[in-house]
Amino acid sequence: MDTPSAFAMWQRGASKGDPLKVFDWDKAARLIKERKPSVASAGLGLDWEWTGGDIFREGSPAPTATGFTFLESNWATPEIDLDGEVIDCWVLSSETEGWNAHTFWPASALAILYDKAEGKC
Repeated sequence: MDTPSAFAMWQRGASKGDPLKVFDWDKAARLIKERKPSVASAGLGLDWEWTGGDIFREGSPAPTATGFTFLESNWATPEIDLDGEVIDCWVLSSETEGWNAHTFWPASALAILYDKAEGKC
């Protein structure tokens, strides 16, 4: 989807008062820990080309996103891709402690991801 179309969809959602969905980093951490993918990416459904990027690779959280992750929307669904399997992965922005489009590996998600006893994923 091109940028003007995405912006128009955001405007329609905002004018209707649609709530903001943000990427659920805690759910992502649980899925990554459980499934142990070689690569995990995050993005917005219908707009991965402009919003997606790697968040986990080679057994560790990516230090910064590859690509351009923008993980909040009132019209598109935040998703996670685990080695090719795409799963809805979101929570309402109002139900988080300040997560937004630019949140990247918050402390709560890292605490879930890491096994404190071994200090490894």
